[in-house]
Amino acid sequence: MPKSEPVINPFETAKRQVDIVADIIGLDEATREELKHPKREISVYFPVRMDNNSYRVFTGYRVQYNMARGPCKGGIRYHPQVTLDEVRALAAWMTWKCAVVGIPYGGAKGGVICDPKHMSKGELERLTRRYTSEISFMLGPEIDIPAPDVYTDSQTMAWIMDTYSMGKGYSVPGVVTGKPISLGGSEGRAEATGRGCAYVVREAAKDIGLRVKGGTVAVQGFGNAGSVTANILHDEQGAKIVAVSDSRGGIYKADGLNPHEVEEHKTKTGSVVGFPGAKDISNEEVLEMKADILIPAALENQITSKNADKIQARLIGEAANGPTVPEADKVLFEKKITVLPDILANAGGVTVSYFEWAQDIQGYFWPLAEVNERLEQVMVRSYADVHKVATERKVHNRTAAYVLAIQRVVDAIRIRGIYP
Repeated sequence: MPKSEPVINPFETAKRQVDIVADIIGLDEATREELKHPKREISVYFPVRMDNNSYRVFTGYRVQYNMARGPCKGGIRYHPQVTLDEVRALAAWMTWKCAVVGIPYGGAKGGVICDPKHMSKGELERLTRRYTSEISFMLGPEIDIPAPDVYTDSQTMAWIMDTYSMGKGYSVPGVVTGKPISLGGSEGRAEATGRGCAYVVREAAKDIGLRVKGGTVAVQGFGNAGSVTANILHDEQGAKIVAVSDSRGGIYKADGLNPHEVEEHKTKTGSVVGFPGAKDISNEEVLEMKADILIPAALENQITSKNADKIQARLIGEAANGPTVPEADKVLFEKKITVLPDILANAGGVTVSYFEWAQDIQGYFWPLAEVNERLEQVMVRSYADVHKVATERKVHNRTAAYVLAIQRVVDAIRIRGIYP
């Protein structure tokens, strides 16, 4: 985010997005207000023993936003800048994300304020287990199913699953998704977010007459989602990856980067910066460079009113959550830049999480080819649904996705009624 840009409250962004759609579909005031508030949330403060035998008190959150369509689903992130409003916003976006791809879940999100880069594996395990014990009454396969997010992974999910299971007295693999395969994880889950993004990029490119094969791609954020999207666009669709970045900066190579080699370099050095044969550039330059396709795969609020008019890509696939603020959407729409919004573009992760949960409950697991085939079906269908609404209502894809998702949640709320 540009240094001069004021801090943007992500939950205010999420609420503005609800208001935009509420006006379009004529939502009554009571339902509008319900959609702008979480169902329940908890803040926990808990001690963790560090490796030097001292104790530190950490702050954690879990927000369950809406459960009208089913149990809550959402990741847990470990980051020094986690805030309650950020978690609320992410939980809201998870609600709409599940609805837009037709998954029978509500949305949730969790977070712990910590810096995993400066914690040992033992410290992270003790933090995870204590955090899980603090929120375990809110969790369960029929209630709330966490998953990995920023700086959490399959090992984190294994610790959560084990801690929850110890409290129950038996193994409950369906309490989390994104687990190791050996504990009931699904084939294809680790690549699902990036793979799903690549599928919708391919579909949208057809509609705007853009050839992905030979087209140029810039990726801001070369973590799991960004790197997998880059790999699939490069390996399976023939795109040319010209720029990637991470938290330390970016690299550019006009004749194309091999994303697998960049991954190896990052694993060895901790960053993509300094990759042999590439020019070091800033994250802002990655966003603003001339490329056919831009994949924002970092954190929220990266494309704002300050830099939206500098974006040169024809197609944006949001692999990150909330990378574009509402004011920027208007600018991009006027520039005829096609944006695939986060609640559609990165829904591959929650889709295969749903597959994992279903497999855990059945005790029957699918091969990778079947997982990917089902994922492709969901993403292609969901893109078509969003594109249809956008075309019929003459709005951009984000508004169309929100219209589709919020209407589905509203329908569930109205059909269920209000208890008691």
